[in-house]
Amino acid sequence: MTIEKKLLIVICGPTASGKTALAIELAKFLKTEIISADSRQFYEEMKIGTAYPSEDQLAGIPHHFVGHLLVTDSYNVSRFEKDALDRLDVLFNTYPVIIMTGGSGLYIHAVCHGIDVLPDPEPQLRTELKELLAEKGIQALQEKLLNLDPIYHGTVDLNNASRLIRALEVCISTGLPYSSLRSQKPRLRPFKVLKIGLELPREELNKRINERVDLMLASGWLDEARDLYKFRDCNALNTLGYKEIFDHFAEKMRYSEAVEKIKTNTRRYAKRQMTWFRKDKEIHWFRPDDIKPILDLILNEMPDQDE
Repeated sequence: MTIEKKLLIVICGPTASGKTALAIELAKFLKTEIISADSRQFYEEMKIGTAYPSEDQLAGIPHHFVGHLLVTDSYNVSRFEKDALDRLDVLFNTYPVIIMTGGSGLYIHAVCHGIDVLPDPEPQLRTELKELLAEKGIQALQEKLLNLDPIYHGTVDLNNASRLIRALEVCISTGLPYSSLRSQKPRLRPFKVLKIGLELPREELNKRINERVDLMLASGWLDEARDLYKFRDCNALNTLGYKEIFDHFAEKMRYSEAVEKIKTNTRRYAKRQMTWFRKDKEIHWFRPDDIKPILDLILNEMPDQDE
């Protein structure tokens, strides 16, 4: 199948904006399958706290990369890029159009263009590297960088702790050498990409976020988190919602404080997501209920299957 006959539709946007529902509706209409690019939904044990698609939704439309990992597994964006491209290669043998959806901007970008942007640092990872510097000195950072990226180790000012930490953050979070990402150009893909972004007025989105947090808690999120508490140091659980609940379990805050903090931090996360996606000029923006104009756009971009 030629590039002109393959189309990847990307449904992106902030958390709670309606991506899953729209992706499923489109997949039913187009008779195709869905690739998840939500890095929080990769983990089997985190169903409630990451707002998994429901069992009915999963049964109705095949989803790929939902619950395919355990929280103890090590995974990163470069591995997802390879895994997703391999899966797309197989799926495009059956379907001319595939849908990918999620709110993890870096993961979406990796599939569409390759990892040619550097990820924002994870607070927990930066804390760990600073603790390593404080406990064992700058030599420990230098040795770690030599193992992960000898090329950058040979060019960086080895006495600049900030640069060492930044390079290590990128190496660890992406699984790729920092030096390989600094000037990388976008890679050509054997398919066309159509990006559809979902947006809502801030007040409406915040209301949806608050209501979803309440629903997740009512659905047993605390019990799910309690079962995972013993794994709290795993990187997969260093994420929104679980961190606040774990602090409640550790008696660092009351339950009501944890709930309010989850809602506040989720709203802030949604704002950061929009900041990321707004930089992408390829995205066509709609409300989640703009079904007709979304379908009109898709049908206009559909690959021609006539020989």
